[in-house]
Amino acid sequence: MLRLPRRPFAAVLAAMLAALATLVVLATPASAQQLVDAGKHGTGGGSAFVLFSIMVFIIAGSLFFMDHVRKRRMPDEEES
Repeated sequence: MLRLPRRPFAAVLAAMLAALATLVVLATPASAQQLVDAGKHGTGGGSAFVLFSIMVFIIAGSLFFMDHVRKRRMPDEEES
């Protein structure tokens, strides 16, 4: 019978439980169907628009940054 040391097994088990807890905590907001109620009278539509605008700028900025990093790491075509 193969006997594993207790401490590494406990460490792996603790890491797996921590990863599972992190996954549950981070996935909980994604299960919500409607984070901002834009149909409310008053400020609902305004806050939804502001949050949507922020999301668009974050996505566009991240795409620009990724393209900028990719172009900087590729060798220039004019040199060859």
